[in-house]
Amino acid sequence: MPSADQDLAARCWRRLAGFTLLLAVLIFLPAWSLAYWQGWLYIAVFSACCILATVHLLKHDPALVARRMEIGPKAEREPAQKRIQLYAGIISFALCAVSAFDRGQRWSHVPAPVVLIGDLLIIAAFLAMVLVFRENTYAAAIVTVETGQRVIETGPYARVRHPMYSAALLMFLGTPLALGSWWGLLLCLPMLAILVARLKNEEQFLMRNLPGYREYRERVRFRLVPGLW
Repeated sequence: MPSADQDLAARCWRRLAGFTLLLAVLIFLPAWSLAYWQGWLYIAVFSACCILATVHLLKHDPALVARRMEIGPKAEREPAQKRIQLYAGIISFALCAVSAFDRGQRWSHVPAPVVLIGDLLIIAAFLAMVLVFRENTYAAAIVTVETGQRVIETGPYARVRHPMYSAALLMFLGTPLALGSWWGLLLCLPMLAILVARLKNEEQFLMRNLPGYREYRERVRFRLVPGLW
């Protein structure tokens, strides 16, 4: 009989394989072509980052991996967050699909160096997420507070209150560039609005349920971007 850790790893790899397949459909179907080097490179970079991060976390913090397996609107416990997660999922899928459709129709002409910058933003986003995970083992994919959870003020949390969302913003900006689309960047605006709505709702939840968060909120001024907001 497989151990709990082996079962967790197997579930992670199955989910990652399924997501990679979905990502390929979202990219190559709207583009209507497999001759799309930007799409292949994006999937390769994204998948490699996912694999490396998963291997690292399964080894060093399997409890965090188990927490992050709960994801999506159904997993959320707050009604507002269920709606926010639903909208975020729709826009995330649209971000890939619209960017790929744009590239397939050749409306955008994004230079190769800019495409590579987009891929570098994806890598930077994953690196930032791993830094967040190293500091905060309670960084779940849903808004919740667990028994024994405390306020984290070290690492990226010393600069902004929501470094995970800062990393997500890098990923959303990098995706249309990596897929060779200027028009896809327009979808970053509603995604930014969704991120702001989510973090504001989350802060209200944390102030009610996480001791010390209100004081932390007063000490660390910036929510998402250091020196800006």
